Amino acid sequence: MRAAMQRWFTLDALGALVLALAWISPLAYAVWAAFHDVHAAVGLDLSAPWTLANIRAVWQQAPWLAYIVNTIKLVTTVLIGQLVLCTLAGFAFARFDFPGRGVVLILVLLQLFILPEVLIVENYATIARIGLFDTTLGMGLPYMASAFGIFLLRQAFKSVPKELEEAARIEGCSWLGVLWRVYIPAARPVYLAYALVSVATHWNNFLWPLIVTNSPQTRPLTVGLSLFGAPESGVDISLISAATLMTIAPLVLAFIIFQRQFMQAFLTSGIK
Repeated sequence: MRAAMQRWFTLDALGALVLALAWISPLAYAVWAAFHDVHAAVGLDLSAPWTLANIRAVWQQAPWLAYIVNTIKLVTTVLIGQLVLCTLAGFAFARFDFPGRGVVLILVLLQLFILPEVLIVENYATIARIGLFDTTLGMGLPYMASAFGIFLLRQAFKSVPKELEEAARIEGCSWLGVLWRVYIPAARPVYLAYALVSVATHWNNFLWPLIVTNSPQTRPLTVGLSLFGAPESGVDISLISAATLMTIAPLVLAFIIFQRQFMQAFLTSGIK
């Protein structure tokens, strides 16, 4: 029995290793190609010398600094809007009894079943109508009322003992004071986990920013990368790999630096 269990765990570990290698191999190849010339990248010449020429060439061919600043502005705007709206909505659903609360919550959660791409035409018309086309706020506005964030914070707030709320109310706190001093600190790991998910999602968002932006002053990194790697401008696997590496480097660097906090936040919040 013990030998069979050991054999099973060995096969399980081997399968996990194979899947991990399959998952990381495209990224590993992109990193390797970014620091080699195109002939070495295409021919898989492992003896070719490493070079930074691709990084320098890519940086000079597009306004990457503007794209990075635009992306940071976008993810920050979306995250601030989500934290404010989801906190207020989650608190209302968790701690207030009002007529039709269950029905309204179900309607909010139905958003989880609707892909954002389904609403692109209507969102585009709305953003154009209110004059936010080709703006950072126009890119981020459709994502601020997140059903996932509302549900996640509702569950976090419902787990806070009511005694803490009653003690704060006795001390004279208003409802906003209770929210700020009791519920938000208690849900700090959930906020961190949700912030990580939100930033990663909107850093990599492509289709909606492509549709709603029309100038380098507002384009994020994903749109800039797609224009840089367009076939009509010529396909150079080394340059495209270098541009891709520059696009994902901030997220990878943030994960490496804050890896322990990332894992603790996800484990504490229960996000799998």
